Amino acid sequence: MGTFDRYLAGQLLTYFGFFSLVLVAVYWVNRAIGLFDRLIEGGAGLGLFLEFTALSLPNVIFIVLPVSALVAVLYGINRMSADSEMVVAQTTGLGPWHLARPVAIFGLIVALMVTVLAHLLVPASRTALAERGAALSQDVTARFLKEGEFLHPGDGVTVYVREITEAGELLGLFLQDRRHGETRTSYTAERALLVRGDAGTRLVMFDGMAQTLTVADRRIVTVSFEDFAYDLAGLTEGAGDRRRDPRELPTLALLRGDAAAQAATGEGPAVLVSEGHIRIVEAIFAFSVPLLALGCLLQGGYSRLGLWRQIMVAVLLAITLKMLVNAAENAARDDGALWPLLYVPPGLGLGLSAALLWRAAVGRRPFARGLPA
Repeated sequence: MGTFDRYLAGQLLTYFGFFSLVLVAVYWVNRAIGLFDRLIEGGAGLGLFLEFTALSLPNVIFIVLPVSALVAVLYGINRMSADSEMVVAQTTGLGPWHLARPVAIFGLIVALMVTVLAHLLVPASRTALAERGAALSQDVTARFLKEGEFLHPGDGVTVYVREITEAGELLGLFLQDRRHGETRTSYTAERALLVRGDAGTRLVMFDGMAQTLTVADRRIVTVSFEDFAYDLAGLTEGAGDRRRDPRELPTLALLRGDAAAQAATGEGPAVLVSEGHIRIVEAIFAFSVPLLALGCLLQGGYSRLGLWRQIMVAVLLAITLKMLVNAAENAARDDGALWPLLYVPPGLGLGLSAALLWRAAVGRRPFARGLPA
């Protein structure tokens, strides 16, 4: 790799790193705000919020990298053009295909990063997020331990706790169970404890009363008790047999579409294979974007007004290409047999990039004639 190639690739990587940090920070903070509200409302602590935001970071980076690559090329080439560096490079004999070499190297680096994220980090983080979210949703303690509010830890169940001691004792408990349509039972207790055991979590109430209303005849039966154990298994069932999202599985398992992957996700082999190819396509798309941007920027002659027209065209083409990628992914997820369509948009992007570079090479003489004497 020559001196100019190293210089241009280094500049693009510098801009890429900067824009990636900015875009990841903006996108991550935006998602973290909504996540913070949901977790805090559910009674979770700051540590859990930090854990969830950290686990969501790989997916955020995965989404942002192609955008950062596009912006880096547009900004870098436009700046070099404004500083007359591109004019000097082209007048010394560096044609569009030579200029494309460091950009292609830059695109390969971005594609490699996207590949690592798509095949390793994002599936692992999705699995951890799903498992942690399932554990949180099944954590009855977190849903009960919030004093002074009426809570709904499950369908048809309402809980109110007046006070929670430092030892975790629930004082002034009210619980209403409406899960059985024919009867409604309300429990009140002076104090209660959440007890975990092999059979599951139980709510042990002390010095209380149970009132059962029969809906049909509007009759109420009242029973006082010194201690009573309320089984919470109905609120925690289903944590162990969670269906996995295909996006959580390793790529090889998706491409094989074997029985184990089908059993884990409940999806057919065609859908699994499509999901595996989607990950490959994302890397190809990330490689094509910088070349497409360069091809657009090399169109036309030198202008002191900058390359804003070429930049707008590059942005519109990149958006269109991404929309086609998303449409192909949605079609493949709906019908797994359509997975070959996934490679059409990135292939179109590479073909369009080559056509633009060829056009720039053919029109290089007019460009040179357009330079000021």
